[in-house]
Amino acid sequence: MEGYLGILEDLLLAWRLPVFTRKAQRATVAHPKLFLFDAGVYRALRPAGPLDRPQEIEGAALEGLIAQHLRAWVAYGRSDFELSYWRTRAGSEIDFIVYGPDGFWAVEVKNASSVRAEDVRALRTFRDDYPSCEPILVYRGDERLTVHGVRCIPAHDFLVGLRPGHDLMPG
Repeated sequence: MEGYLGILEDLLLAWRLPVFTRKAQRATVAHPKLFLFDAGVYRALRPAGPLDRPQEIEGAALEGLIAQHLRAWVAYGRSDFELSYWRTRAGSEIDFIVYGPDGFWAVEVKNASSVRAEDVRALRTFRDDYPSCEPILVYRGDERLTVHGVRCIPAHDFLVGLRPGHDLMPG
């Protein structure tokens, strides 16, 4: 399996997102996440049947789209940022950690049009361990909100706001 994944990476068809382990206070998983090079390709290749919920497929596609844009933002930015994800063995997960000399953000992606308090739970847990990070929830709604100290930003606004050479999400 490792050889197959390496071939996909060599052909630029997929890429791996490493686990964020810097000064970890909790046990984290060891395996990277795999993303296809394009969220549209993921949607086209993803098998769907009567047991697959459309929300699950759309959620993974939205996460892939955000991943693509964050990866481009890091690659074309002015600083040495690292892109990773965080997942504890207990199951708390943050989709993206952006870490570098000019900023530290934890970005969670939710395929929902509204934000509930439990949607920011993992971000709050991460912020407890890393108080210097700025937690951000990206969701499919229309309003910019703050829930339990977490900025919640519509996906459209987040994607439009990603500009190489600028902060991830300026105030």
